[in-house]
Amino acid sequence: MRIVFGLVLLAGLALAGFAVYMAQNYIGAYQTALEQERTKATESVPVQDIYVATRAIDFGEAITEEDMALVPWPIQALPEAFFDEANPLNVEGDEYRVALRQIEKNEAFMAVKVSAPGADAGLTSRLERGQRAFAIRVDVASGVSGFLRPNDRVDVYWTGRVQGRDRDLPTGDVTKLIETGVKLIAIDQTSETEITDATIARTVTVAASPQQVAALAQAQSTGRLSLSLMGRNDDTVAEVIEVDQRSLLGLREREASETPATIQVCTIRTRKGGEVVEMPIPCTN
Repeated sequence: MRIVFGLVLLAGLALAGFAVYMAQNYIGAYQTALEQERTKATESVPVQDIYVATRAIDFGEAITEEDMALVPWPIQALPEAFFDEANPLNVEGDEYRVALRQIEKNEAFMAVKVSAPGADAGLTSRLERGQRAFAIRVDVASGVSGFLRPNDRVDVYWTGRVQGRDRDLPTGDVTKLIETGVKLIAIDQTSETEITDATIARTVTVAASPQQVAALAQAQSTGRLSLSLMGRNDDTVAEVIEVDQRSLLGLREREASETPATIQVCTIRTRKGGEVVEMPIPCTN
């Protein structure tokens, strides 16, 4: 009995070892095939190593060496102005760059999202060449109920009274579109774009040319400015728009009716004998 039991045990151990051997071979073959497929996929899609974020980076944060990593990126899907080994994000000896926008984890670093080495994330980084920053006073009505965000574009309307007695000038208060497609770069004292809640701002800061700044300053000092939010993908150009009280109500100015001039006739009476004769003469007054 002991001999039989020993033989059965040996047979069981042999079968178990054979099963483990077969499982290892199967798993090894599967891993080899998977690795080969991955290699083929990598070889079939050309890639290039670029720098991506290793964590979520908020607006204004410094970007250190621990915040970036080189990862393969498909060449056909490379973003504009990316950073790689030939164009590193941080150069040894230079100060760190800071994030100009919120950058998510594994997102590629781009030049438009980071500052120059050592620069801050102030409004000057959002101004293009030849542009100036100008603040406009707004309230809940003129500020689109707090739904404005940095990088939005707005049309600016002026409402005021035109002084003068010229009949060709608008009558009463007039509203006119003075600027279109003006870019917002800050709401109150923040230029962060990742704002989720509606904020009732007191001022908005726009990027404009010096000529536009002069027009906006004159309009703000002589009337009331209102903003109209444009669609993100709206590339239309608004026409000249001007509305006064008469055009708003559809009223037209009455034309003065001309009455025909009456000819005045003056007479003089003279007596000839027993008759009174009336003779017409030119009127002197």
